[in-house]
Amino acid sequence: MSLLSVVVPLKDERENARPLVERVRAALDGGRVGPWELVLVDDGSTDGTFAELDALARADERVKAVRLRRNFGQSAATQAGIDAARGDVIATMDGDLQNDPADIPLMLAKLNEGYDAVLGQREKRRDKLLLRKLPSATANWLIRKVLGVPFKDFGCALRVVRREVFDGMVLYGEMHRFITALIMQQGARVAQLPIRHHARTAGKSKYNLSRTVRVVLDLMTVKFQGSFQTRPMHLFGGVGLVCLFAGLLGVIASVVMKYTTGPGMTANPLFLLGAVAALIGVQFVSLGLMGEVLTRVYYESQGKRPYVVRERRNFERPRAAPRESIAA
Repeated sequence: MSLLSVVVPLKDERENARPLVERVRAALDGGRVGPWELVLVDDGSTDGTFAELDALARADERVKAVRLRRNFGQSAATQAGIDAARGDVIATMDGDLQNDPADIPLMLAKLNEGYDAVLGQREKRRDKLLLRKLPSATANWLIRKVLGVPFKDFGCALRVVRREVFDGMVLYGEMHRFITALIMQQGARVAQLPIRHHARTAGKSKYNLSRTVRVVLDLMTVKFQGSFQTRPMHLFGGVGLVCLFAGLLGVIASVVMKYTTGPGMTANPLFLLGAVAALIGVQFVSLGLMGEVLTRVYYESQGKRPYVVRERRNFERPRAAPRESIAA
């Protein structure tokens, strides 16, 4: 039976650490899911969280503790936990006790129906309306529209994913909120399951409204990676050609107006606008060319492949190769 790894990043969650371990143990013990381990990652806590994790790890060998040198953020802490995990299936969740570990067996059962990942969809959220629910609903709507991903809840940290899916991605910055989109960009079979959500009873939330702005910026990054990472010229070159065409029209219009009833070229704002648009167009085309060069350096120098293989038939064991990556 495959090993399940539960990865939980924590930042100043000393009061929640022990109840979290107890709830995970109660949900996963009894042979319902087979062997499991709990990987707790202390992301630079200053309230004594790691001392609590150390005591928990000493009491149960299934509890693993990782301590980062400083606060690197939730994405980096999640990646550290995934790298340290040994399981064939990885479950991630928050350490604030708002996710319920009792939902993990249900998600595993759904995963065994043939999916590569099962995501949680929080029902009856126990969060504040203005600070959490409304910004989250807005962000979820925006992500669905921009990325074309059909799911309703992208901010839920509770998910169950097969190891090979996580091996095809690297989390950095604040990309943890786009794990769903990154998973789907790999062509994974994904389902979303309604789960329970509890109110925070201890510790302090790390969420604030400034994250809404960062969501928009990160969304642009994810959209670019998914659509144009292997063909940046299609984006920058396309914008550049539009600007060059607009600039040409502006110059032609100013010349025509000079010899008809309009002002001279130097007094015509269309001439200046056309020249600026042409200059911007040249810059965008140049960005596209540089992007094409960098794309080839990225893939060819590291032996990366712009695809991910789901299955093989009638092949010998594939030779060892660098981690595969994908870009749509």
